[in-house]
Amino acid sequence: MSWLQLILLSLIQGLTEFLPISSSAHLILPAQILGWPDQGPLIDVMAHFGSLFAVLLYFRKDVASILGGLVDLLQRKLNTNSALALNLILSTPPALLAGFLLASQGWDDLLRSPLIIAFTTIVFGVLLWVSDVKAKSDKPVEALTWGGAVTLGLAQSLALIPGTSRSGITMTAGRALGLSREAAARFSMLMSLPIIGAGGLYAMLKLMSADATEQTATLGSGLVVALLSFMTAYACIALFMKWVGRIGFFPFMVYRLFLGAGLLIWIFA
Repeated sequence: MSWLQLILLSLIQGLTEFLPISSSAHLILPAQILGWPDQGPLIDVMAHFGSLFAVLLYFRKDVASILGGLVDLLQRKLNTNSALALNLILSTPPALLAGFLLASQGWDDLLRSPLIIAFTTIVFGVLLWVSDVKAKSDKPVEALTWGGAVTLGLAQSLALIPGTSRSGITMTAGRALGLSREAAARFSMLMSLPIIGAGGLYAMLKLMSADATEQTATLGSGLVVALLSFMTAYACIALFMKWVGRIGFFPFMVYRLFLGAGLLIWIFA
């Protein structure tokens, strides 16, 4: 595996993980289009954990509030922090269960088709924009109900289909539930913590069980990937949270339409 591929994959992971444009699609397509070898489990681990630490650092105050809320939940105290913690707990199981079923049945590889990615990129991109312009309220995260948290969790499970975008589908659902753009983006990124963590642990288990011949990267190159993924993800989160309230989701829909159309042309040309 060349350094160019490693650097490109880590930058793609960091830049696209939290934008509503599907990081999985952007990680799958370069290898399929350019004929690159699979990056291997080590790179998956490092890329996931680089993104994870970017979220933890940027939302460190929210993370502290969630941890405090978990303590309050154990003590049966209901407040803003415990409500946020409970909503995150309720939103997590659907995606974890769906991911387990896909991986255990070997269906995850079947969904990596460029044709599926093309259609999901277009369809869910349009839904993102429609939910944004049709939203009738701009509620804060604190207004999210338990039912809304479960709805967001079910929406997040759809992101296991490449091209859907985990952040995109959860922001779509958030806007449909009446959350503001900033609130939908904030809760979407907080929802990513257990999901990215689980994905990284799954990749780590694959790494531990992989043969030496399956390794296409060294620990040193993996650390470079983690660092680049962390830096680009942090910068991406900071810029997105700053501008999403002003620019909305229209530019991301346009990008997804062009990407999906370009894939269809490439497939059928």
